Amino acid sequence: MGSDSTPRERGLTLVGAGLAGSLLAILLSQRGWKVTVYERRGDPRIKGYESGRSINLALAERGRHALRAAGVEDAVMAQAVMMRGRMIHGLDGSLQLQRYGRDDSEVIWSVHRADLNIALLRAAERAGATIHFHRRLHTVDFDAGSARLIDDRDDQPHDIRFSTLIGSDGAGSALRGEMVRKAGIGERTEFLDHSYKELTIPPGADGGYRIEPNALHIWPRGHYMCIALPNDERTFTVTLFLPNHGRPGGHGAPGIDPSFASVRSGEEVRALFARDFPDALPLIPDLEQDWEQHPPGLLGTLYLDRWHLGGRAVVLGDAAHAMVPFHGQGMNCAFEDCVALADAMDAHPMLAQAFAAFEAERQPNAAAIQAMALENYIEMRDRVDDPRFLLQRDLERALQERHPQRFVPHYAMVTFMRIPYAVALERSEIQRTILEQATQGHDDLSAVDWSALDRIVHERLPVLEDAR
Repeated sequence: MGSDSTPRERGLTLVGAGLAGSLLAILLSQRGWKVTVYERRGDPRIKGYESGRSINLALAERGRHALRAAGVEDAVMAQAVMMRGRMIHGLDGSLQLQRYGRDDSEVIWSVHRADLNIALLRAAERAGATIHFHRRLHTVDFDAGSARLIDDRDDQPHDIRFSTLIGSDGAGSALRGEMVRKAGIGERTEFLDHSYKELTIPPGADGGYRIEPNALHIWPRGHYMCIALPNDERTFTVTLFLPNHGRPGGHGAPGIDPSFASVRSGEEVRALFARDFPDALPLIPDLEQDWEQHPPGLLGTLYLDRWHLGGRAVVLGDAAHAMVPFHGQGMNCAFEDCVALADAMDAHPMLAQAFAAFEAERQPNAAAIQAMALENYIEMRDRVDDPRFLLQRDLERALQERHPQRFVPHYAMVTFMRIPYAVALERSEIQRTILEQATQGHDDLSAVDWSALDRIVHERLPVLEDAR
């Protein structure tokens, strides 16, 4: 893959100045690397941010740790909105708050993608990184160490030399595409049979929030759902997830489930909301316009056998392991990648070694959170208002109280801790089995054999060192 050399003898070229690219540029610039970043879009600080495809972001402890490492946490948190839990909207208009954690020390934070990206870009430039916009990666000659970029405004090519390329350019990564052509790195994408559209709840007449701001709102309807996340400007970003094609048997509604095949016009989406999300309908005055202007977003999971080509190139974040958004961990996982890559480059004198160590550490954890994100979609749209699920939640809380060092809820391990995702997945599967077996055939917890359960917990769940 060409020559490798000791750090600090050459610069690094990053492809993509989104969230992961901007954060990585900060971390590597702070370590003394000469970092140059190329981004295909325009500067969002000048031209405004593209809308319609963002899905608001849920910032959790993993992401906050990375922001702290880069020295930008305070700037980001100043614009974040706390979410204590899921606010479940029943078809009958009922509301139920399901807390994420035990108290307000265990919450997640809603952040606006554009605001976060701008904060990170500014910090990257302050740290010494050079960022070029309107530069789309077109082709790469890995052996020669040269690449061609295109300015899509005038189709003009710009040729560059590089020593090492780092791909932080998202699920549609151009660098990954060039790596596939060079070496066949085992790329495969599994698309979900659902897509999404983004809508907006504006502020109320008094300029305030129109619904509870400190929650992630969910309208679960079986095979489909609507969610809403708060923004600091008193709006909500609403995302409607639908199957691409309908199927029989709706959630409390007769006939065929709605789908992107059956809901095409603004008139049809208004009828859908009137039927299935009646309390949300008056909150979205531009429903028809948003629906017709925003194309559906695809939902898929990307898998790669290899993330790097020796010391010449490496990908991270969505470019390496894009996932569906249903655990709110895509950004948090990508930010963890940035810290892990920077640490690996500190620990290994040769970049090929650093990239191999980074891949070995992060690949199993990326696969784990990808699997958990797919599972969480079913939970959000179908289980959160199911009596069996709610009973298991009650038992989960009781076992957490009885065994705080051993029985740590799945959501807490993923969201409030930084244990490896793979460890969280392994323990979650054990805990789910315990909960399902202990509640089988019961309507409440009165018949639970607590002493037997205590023995099972001690036998199957070792103490979790990071548990509080």
